[in-house]
Parts: sequence; C-alpha cells; structure tokens
Amino acid sequence: MRFLPLHDWGVTPAQAEQIQRRLAARVSPRDEIGRVRLVAGVDISAPDKEGMARAAVVVLSYPELELVESEVLGKRVEFPYIPGLLSFRESPLILAVCQRLKVEPDLILVDGQGVAHPRRFGLASHLGVLWDKPTIGCAKSRLCGRHEEVGPEPGSWTQLVDQGEVIGVVLRTKPDSRPLYISVGHKVDLESAWKWTLNCCRGYRLPEPTRLAHLAAGGKLELPAQRRVQLRFEM
Repeated sequence: MRFLPLHDWGVTPAQAEQIQRRLAARVSPRDEIGRVRLVAGVDISAPDKEGMARAAVVVLSYPELELVESEVLGKRVEFPYIPGLLSFRESPLILAVCQRLKVEPDLILVDGQGVAHPRRFGLASHLGVLWDKPTIGCAKSRLCGRHEEVGPEPGSWTQLVDQGEVIGVVLRTKPDSRPLYISVGHKVDLESAWKWTLNCCRGYRLPEPTRLAHLAAGGKLELPAQRRVQLRFEM
C-alpha cells in the first residue's frame, strides 16, 4: 500500500507540531468510503528495552470478517515518546509494514486517535492523509476533550467535545467494558466512523480489525500468518 511523501520524518518535536497543523487542513470529514470489501486494522507494540517495536496489519473480508492477509514487521523506533506526537513515532513502521500488503483495503481502522487530538491530527488522520484512504481512529483512551457518561448497552454513545467542538464519539462496544474513543481519521464522517466500528465488532471490546492487529503485534495472533480466503466479489 503506497503512501504520499508529504514530509520528512527526521524532524524535531517543534517541527512535528508544525507538520500536524499544516496537514490537518487536508483531513476530509466527509464520507468517501464507498463499497467495503476489505477492511484492515493496524496496531503497533510498545518498544522493548532496545527500542524495537512490532507493527502489524491485518486485512479482513467484509462483512464476513475472515482473515485475508496479515503482515508483521519489527524495527527500531527513532522518535521519542511525546504525547500528541505518537504518529511520528509509530507511522514510519506502520507505513513500512503496510507496503508489504498484496491486497488493497477499502477502509482502515487504526488503534489511535484521528481528529480527537489537540491539533486535530492524530495517528489515524496522519496515516489516512498519507495513504489518501478512509481511516477511522479507534482509540482505547482519551487524549483530549470531555464527555458525559456513556450508557451501559453496546451501541450507546456520547459526544466527545473539546473547546466547543465535537471531535469524536465515546462508544460502548461491550457490556461491562470501558468505551472506545472513535473519531474521524480521513475521508469518513463521524457518524459513519462509529457505525463502521460497531459493524466490525464481534463480541469483544475492540473491533475485529484492530483486535487482531493488536494480537499480531504482540505475537499472539492464533490464526496462521499469511492465511488467505478465497474472495468472490460481485461487480
């Protein structure tokens, strides 16, 4: 999966913030998803003592959510850990592993923030703009903004608001489980973002694409790596 070379990666934190502000203007909050036959999830493990991390991408058929392709790549992370700048730490490795894919997903769910970010340009938005593809931020924790309590039933949601702007949705995906923080990544509107997230859930807190990517990045994906299912697409 190719990406646009819109900036250098060897930058300072101050330069990284400038890039985020500049590229945030490219984010499209409109639903441009179209027909989804393949949905992907991406995640990255925490670096070990040597600074090595593993990025994973899984591609699933939709709506069956059967594994089509998976890739895992380990590499040293170079950018320091700075909240709000994680995309500069994680994106290079995620982009590298996704370049190995033999199939092209129609929609990508990212374990991270989209526009629910102080500069409205988290990991999901950064990747979406570089790929020029629809992406959704499916974060496990809140980076900024405030919200009311979410109802207990799966599908319950409330708005995530920052400085008077709705930046995301706090979504309950499983009973007795913490909610997820869903936001626009790129080429998707907020309503579509949380509905697609629910469509990809199968009884777990995390939607299947990012759940399996999380397992793969941690070396715990039980399904065989590189397994493919026969896809028959109706034109």
